[in-house]
Amino acid sequence: QVQLVESGGGLVQPGGSLRLSCAASRSIFNLNTMGWYRQAPGKERELVATATSDGTTNYADSVKGRFTISRGNTMNTVYLQMNSLKPEDTAVYYCNAARTNGFSYWGKGTLVTVSL
Repeated sequence: QVQLVESGGGLVQPGGSLRLSCAASRSIFNLNTMGWYRQAPGKERELVATATSDGTTNYADSVKGRFTISRGNTMNTVYLQMNSLKPEDTAVYYCNAARTNGFSYWGKGTLVTVSL
């Protein structure tokens, strides 16, 4: 059973930075896309950023220019560098890994709180 383990969340002041990391417990067969989603209190889960195996990235409009997604050398890891954080970025951030057949794995989430 593949597990995705996220780390790097925490409390940060507005304008600050955090770096999230996600690693799969073992190699994922036919892994294509890894990404980050988030869910704020009372809201639905939404896409933050994704990165495919060929290097294509995609970002939500709300984070473009502030967040950067990258894949690790092992390709079973993914990172999210978050700069210029805003209170509205407060959410639980979930890592996702999708295989070419569409099957997805999810992490348990890491809480990011942006507040004074």
